[in-house]
Amino acid sequence: MSDVLANTVSALPIMLPLIGGLLCFLLPTRWRAAVGLAFSGMTLAGVVTLTWVLVDSGISGQSLGGWPAPLGIQLNFDGLACVFLLLTALVGLPVGVFAAAFFAGEDTNGSGPPLFWPLWLILWAALNGIFLSGDLFNLYVLLEIMGIAAVSLAILSGKTSALRAGLRYFFAALVGSMLYLLGVALIYGATGTLDIGLLGERLPGDALTIRVAFALMVVGLLIKTALFPLHFWLPEAHSSAPAPVSAILSALVVKASFYLLLRLWVDVFDGSVTYAAGQALGVLGAVAMVWGSYQALRQTQLKRMVAHSTVGQIGYMFLLFPLITLDLSGSAEAPWLVHAWTGGIYQALAHGFAKAAMFLSVGIFILAAGEDDKSIVNNMVGRLPMTTFAFALAGVSLIGLPPSGGFVAKWMLLKATFSSGQWWWAPMIVWGSFLTAGYVFMILRLAFAPSGEAPTEKLRPVPGILQVMALALGIGAIVIGFRAEEVMALLDIEAPFAEMVEVDTEGGGDD
Repeated sequence: MSDVLANTVSALPIMLPLIGGLLCFLLPTRWRAAVGLAFSGMTLAGVVTLTWVLVDSGISGQSLGGWPAPLGIQLNFDGLACVFLLLTALVGLPVGVFAAAFFAGEDTNGSGPPLFWPLWLILWAALNGIFLSGDLFNLYVLLEIMGIAAVSLAILSGKTSALRAGLRYFFAALVGSMLYLLGVALIYGATGTLDIGLLGERLPGDALTIRVAFALMVVGLLIKTALFPLHFWLPEAHSSAPAPVSAILSALVVKASFYLLLRLWVDVFDGSVTYAAGQALGVLGAVAMVWGSYQALRQTQLKRMVAHSTVGQIGYMFLLFPLITLDLSGSAEAPWLVHAWTGGIYQALAHGFAKAAMFLSVGIFILAAGEDDKSIVNNMVGRLPMTTFAFALAGVSLIGLPPSGGFVAKWMLLKATFSSGQWWWAPMIVWGSFLTAGYVFMILRLAFAPSGEAPTEKLRPVPGILQVMALALGIGAIVIGFRAEEVMALLDIEAPFAEMVEVDTEGGGDD
């Protein structure tokens, strides 16, 4: 494949949703849903094409315009980037179809909020740009675009609760971005470059300036990812937004800052990373698992329950950091690195599908019943069986029951904890799963309520396409548990622990 074609393909995941978003701004409102869905499908096709280029030709990076780094803009699309691009596309398209039907009829044009599609497609372009960009300042710009679009989507309903939550979300995103930018400025002053590839070679890991920059950028990204105790903005913002927006925020937006933090941890600041830093993120993640799940168990409103659940599930992803920090060199003496790396990324994937399915399912319950209280799910299995099944599939993955993607993630993390000797994370993983099972089975118990306990009120009619999209994402959360081999093979391409992958493969699959 020629470099020109590879260069074009590498830009498709960014350019297609960006063009679609700009067109949606310019076109009449009644055309926006159709145009948005068309560009959503094209973006998915572009991401699949880029993944094929990576697998088939091995080309994993391009300099836009032919200018190499540090003068030009470098796009990097290794296995990790493609996995997150695919997650965003495979979740984004069903959520878009759901949104088109969900918002239909909310205004005289029958297209819902006029700004949903422009904001969502621009947000999608920013997400894909974060996954592909190789420059720290470009990443800051993309983080800002993502944050502004996400906050705007969160306040789309215009309700007082949404505006209040959106304001808190905006200030949290602003503080996170400023901390990140300050770290970028310190790095540029110390090295004269912001290209991630060059920084990985030049960065003096033991310099005080670099350590301060590392700390600032990590804290800024933790705020954006809503890791405990910096999650104060998330429950209100996610629960007050419309159902498709909640799915986007929870399943996709928080993954971007996690992805960037992971990139910096292993590709840029590996010389500055210490055992204590890894353990600190692990402790915060472990507390998040328990605290978020416990808070979800206490909620009486469905959307707040699912929002607090996001805080808990994010915690699992951060167990990746203490497990890989023991040996970032990828030496043969650390065979657990493969399990930790795969488990952490798989948790992000499983959470993306499951949480999108759960928010959409809850949105259908609320739309049908007209209120947001867990009591409305009484006998839902008899009245909305498809949606109840979608909720159950999402819950299975969040708990970590086989054969779901959540099971693969938690099993890999447990293997890594014992193989690395960090057994103290295992009880927290199990405890968090039990608490997750508590709120999932609490809702399912109500859904299967005996006929004598069932309400007599009739539900509003719900378009079938809404239920189909929620179910499709719930099935996706299960199916990725069967496709672990393909996902792992994709993650192995240009992986930071490539040597460990080879060691694990040669050693057999009985670890």
